[in-house]
Amino acid sequence: MSNVPVELKYTKEHEWVRETSETSYKIGITDFAQGALGDIVYIQLPKVGDIVTAGTVCGEVESTKSVSEIYSPITGKITAVNAALDKAPELINQDPYDAGWIAEIEISQAPSDLLTSAEYETLTA
Repeated sequence: MSNVPVELKYTKEHEWVRETSETSYKIGITDFAQGALGDIVYIQLPKVGDIVTAGTVCGEVESTKSVSEIYSPITGKITAVNAALDKAPELINQDPYDAGWIAEIEISQAPSDLLTSAEYETLTA
């Protein structure tokens, strides 16, 4: 069973969202996703200043098994990326919800179509 923190929101594509302020959210991939990918060896991060749209590709994760696209779970502007992942992409495997976060996004409207932890767990069971 993968780790699914109750305070986060999720997408069907296995991304998570954490509210950090009223208009700012951190995103990453879930424990289930990193487990399915295996050892992560490279990540293509979005660029600060990029405008991303919910459901569209904003990056890529490469593992020893495959290459997988990262979909933005929310719409907004990238205000920060986790530069530590450039040198240590395995942080996603080790700590997907904290040290392995991918980007921070500033939004103008709160997301409404994200899954709760219970809803996400039914997808991965």
